[in-house]
Amino acid sequence: MKKLIFFLCILFAAGALHAQQDHQYTQFMYNKLMYNPAYAGSRGTPTITGIFRSQWLGFDGAPQSGLFSFNSPFLTPRVGVGATLSYLKIGLQRDFHASLAYSYDLVASEDVSLRVGIQGSLRSLGLAFNDAQPISIGDPSLDNQRINDFYGNVGAGVYGVFLNQFYVGFSVPRIYSSTIGLNSAANPITAKEYRHYYGMAGGIFPLSEDINLMPAVLLKYVQNAPFDADLNINLDIRQKVTAGISYRLGGNGPGESLDLLVFWQATPQVGVGAAYDFSLSDLKDYNGGSIELMIQADLKKSNKKKNVFSPRFFL
Repeated sequence: MKKLIFFLCILFAAGALHAQQDHQYTQFMYNKLMYNPAYAGSRGTPTITGIFRSQWLGFDGAPQSGLFSFNSPFLTPRVGVGATLSYLKIGLQRDFHASLAYSYDLVASEDVSLRVGIQGSLRSLGLAFNDAQPISIGDPSLDNQRINDFYGNVGAGVYGVFLNQFYVGFSVPRIYSSTIGLNSAANPITAKEYRHYYGMAGGIFPLSEDINLMPAVLLKYVQNAPFDADLNINLDIRQKVTAGISYRLGGNGPGESLDLLVFWQATPQVGVGAAYDFSLSDLKDYNGGSIELMIQADLKKSNKKKNVFSPRFFL
């Protein structure tokens, strides 16, 4: 009975993940390593990024997630390495993910960079039955403990920067479709972790000496779920403050959300960002939107030329 309940909860959790295309972050343009291992080292300097997201405020059991990543050139500017730690909590589900990435620049010219990358990852997917307090509610079918299972995987991607003004990337962070669940019954219907495909692109268009227009898009697809996308337009003002708006497809209304973003380059090496999502789906009547906070720091100055055409945090 316990294994059956665990299986059903995992199946529901997997469906929730498909619906929102795995871990999602509104500030995806600052968080490319999570989606694409080929991004590792592309900034030309050691960089750390931290993000916290609380989705659907006021909705009981709503998703909460956090991420910490590091990426840097290694020994030579053509080689990059990176590491990511992240978690996602939905109801009783607990999803922890760790990955190591390696990238290599195949071109590395002054105007073009074309990186290929690979990564290995380990995921812990479980249910915190102890948070449901089954003993106190008189349910003997559940143990008062947390149950976990572990899954390894590999991923790959490609990431290109052109004329120090445009970027484009494609990736599959987890190639192997893992079977999810602990059901040991004969011929069980078991949930699977399907491949997630990501495409990203963006550019920088100077509007004046002090203002740049920076559009960006993140495309997302996974089997058995609708195609999804985040569409963003930001304005960079004097390479100090960036503000913009995003639209996320999905949901069962005019879209999943409409998002406001702001980023402040507090010092030449440290920036902080925030985002607020206005829900557009039928859930809009039951939550207060979503918030996201971010900090990003370069551990030393970049060797890249800094000019209005190439803000380092964006490319």
